[in-house]
Amino acid sequence: MKVTDLNGCQIEVTDLEEAIRITAEYKEYRHKDKGFSEFDKRQKTYWSDMYEKLIAIKTQLKTF
Repeated sequence: MKVTDLNGCQIEVTDLEEAIRITAEYKEYRHKDKGFSEFDKRQKTYWSDMYEKLIAIKTQLKTF
């Protein structure tokens, strides 16, 4: 299956459960150096969006 990310790129997902696990981890990553706070904010937004899309797909698949 394919998921469109925030940049409009199509991402191929071959293992939905693994993709959910990875995005859940990535959305929580932060640098210790506060100089990266803006970058970290953008990354959290990106990974949170991907995570939510993957969870929505999983939920939709369960209803069929």
